[in-house]
Amino acid sequence: MEQLKVGIIGLGRIGKIHAKNLIALADVALIMASDPDPQARDFATALGIPAVVEGFDPIFSNPDIEAVVICSPTDTHFECIEKAAAAGQHIFCEKPLDMTVEAIEKIVEIVTEAKVKLQVGFNRRFDVHFARIRSLVEAGAVGETHILKITSRDPGPPPISYIERSGGLFLDMTIHDFDMARFIVGSEVKEVFAIGRVRVDQAIGAAGDVDTAIVNLTFEDGTIATIDNSRKASYGYDQRLEIFGSKGMAHIGNQQADSHTVYNADGIHQPVLLDFFLERYEQAYQREIQDFVAAIRAGKSVPVDAHDALMATKIGMAAWRSVKENRPVALSEI
Repeated sequence: MEQLKVGIIGLGRIGKIHAKNLIALADVALIMASDPDPQARDFATALGIPAVVEGFDPIFSNPDIEAVVICSPTDTHFECIEKAAAAGQHIFCEKPLDMTVEAIEKIVEIVTEAKVKLQVGFNRRFDVHFARIRSLVEAGAVGETHILKITSRDPGPPPISYIERSGGLFLDMTIHDFDMARFIVGSEVKEVFAIGRVRVDQAIGAAGDVDTAIVNLTFEDGTIATIDNSRKASYGYDQRLEIFGSKGMAHIGNQQADSHTVYNADGIHQPVLLDFFLERYEQAYQREIQDFVAAIRAGKSVPVDAHDALMATKIGMAAWRSVKENRPVALSEI
């Protein structure tokens, strides 16, 4: 099988993961990488990527590149997507696509008109545990869904310099939970009520963000959901989900490096939780890239697209408005 020729833009924390996963695929040739940071370019060279450049325009002007993976800062996404689509390149882009609804709606128009695929990096959909819960809900195993609970707490906050460019807790961190809620329930959100506080680091508040939040969602099918977030859980990366319905409940607990338990006079002891998202969702990152490549080869729709990004972003914006105005916000207001 002829290899799919791919370029990657941005070799930060997540870009490095995607680059390694692309290199590992026998039916993919990662032929060019772009990053303004010399150390990132050194990483790409060491990985064996044949062409490594500082700016991203050479990727779009390379006629051999059939698909591009965009992992650069959010404020570059629109330009990169627009140029990739104009070049006829299929696109995988990390979330969020953009910080405004108008820009994301324009992105939908751009890729539709160019007839290229656009997959968004909502990696948790590709985690085997969450995917199994979705299949159980689809099969009716829990009956009519009534309540969804999601706990998502990081082991520590990112640098303030990152928070200032991230769009804040709801568009950077909770956006994954918003997408997961839509994915699991299989219905659209119609109303959002959120409470946000600064409980971890006052510097986060000074940057205009919150670090602790509860978000209640009401879905069009009547399901209600609660998401709780914190930028710092002292015990590790906390990722749990529960869906309750008329016939029962399905639950996912936290993942550990292994499942041993030690019993002794001091108590009962288990391994600590997996360190952070790169470890917890390692296989999910691999599967989302595999499915992106498979969709291109098969000429099929990608499993998570710009519409999913748009809806998650709208929920995030509604959550911010709810915090600021201290009231429920209908998604139709966004």
